[in-house]
Amino acid sequence: MPIIIQPYREEHEQAVREFNQRLMANGGSDDLLFFTSAKPQWLPKTEGANLYQEFFLALDGEVMRGGYALKHQDFQFSDGTTRSIGYYHHPISEGVVDAKYATLGAMLLKDAMNRAPLLYCLGMGGYDRPLPKMLMRLGWSHFAVPFYFKVVRPNRFLREMQALRTSQLRKLALDFATFSGAGWAAIKAMQAFRRLGSTKPAAFQVDQVREFSDWTNALWEQARRHCTLTAVRNCQTLRTLYSPTETHLMRLRVRRAEQDIGWAVIGERRKDEKYGDLRVGSIVDCWAAPQEALAVVSAASSAAADLGMDLIVSNQSHQMWIRAFEQAGFVNSTSNFIFAAGKKLAALLDPFAENRTRFHFTRADGDGLPRNF
Repeated sequence: MPIIIQPYREEHEQAVREFNQRLMANGGSDDLLFFTSAKPQWLPKTEGANLYQEFFLALDGEVMRGGYALKHQDFQFSDGTTRSIGYYHHPISEGVVDAKYATLGAMLLKDAMNRAPLLYCLGMGGYDRPLPKMLMRLGWSHFAVPFYFKVVRPNRFLREMQALRTSQLRKLALDFATFSGAGWAAIKAMQAFRRLGSTKPAAFQVDQVREFSDWTNALWEQARRHCTLTAVRNCQTLRTLYSPTETHLMRLRVRRAEQDIGWAVIGERRKDEKYGDLRVGSIVDCWAAPQEALAVVSAASSAAADLGMDLIVSNQSHQMWIRAFEQAGFVNSTSNFIFAAGKKLAALLDPFAENRTRFHFTRADGDGLPRNF
């Protein structure tokens, strides 16, 4: 019987549970399991919605062999037009444990391209992973979205950052740097050096808000022309993405002299073994006109530090925000957060290499929401 890809319905939930069990029994991990509910818990499709996601399953009769998620969202392009774009995420197939289904990954992607001709991927864990390798072979346009970090508490960072403590010699060197104070001084000096030549932003006020409201619309209109591609970030969209029910997120309103100049969303990353016991804050999303980007980054990083974060991280693609993060003392490091555009989408972004410096993508535009940031 041929494998057929169709929308995930409630009657398929048992097949999904059995699929997940087979993966786990063959060495799969918790991060490689499919959604057990047919109705998305986040961004379910509702009548008239422009922002929603759907799930699709590859079925071999009554048996699930794979699946993927597709988020639909409005994006604005450099010519001022708005188009709905599909975000392809969480693709998984039985090919990860059974070579008989090795070609299913390509079948899932082709199905998604048929359903959403303007398609992109974001995140993916690095160029060495199967999905980005397949996208490269298909000729998708791509780049790694820069990753930035700022160390708030250097000694805890040196003791707990497991990604750096990969050998006994490195552990000894980092422990020495911690106890001698040399590590603290080096990190502070490095971050201060990043700020050299930057002008401190004029005084601003930061308020935590329960939800975004109409004041964000004016900011959207002011700044959107500075982007060659960005997800629509008006009030309606922000209320959907950052609903008050998502209490783990902090929404910041940044003002100066009673005028709104920007906003940001921050949160604490879930535990990851590479960070040890560090508390890691993430600047999930942000928005402002170019001249106010530094103030917004400063406001967001100060708020994260006040929450007790040891380390603050963010991914930013727009040259304006990259410059602001560097001026705020953030340091660039290797990124595994990859943006890739299908050929039909890339054709609308031509010349891609030139225009990509003004794409605005953050963790919020990938699989970072609602909790994976």
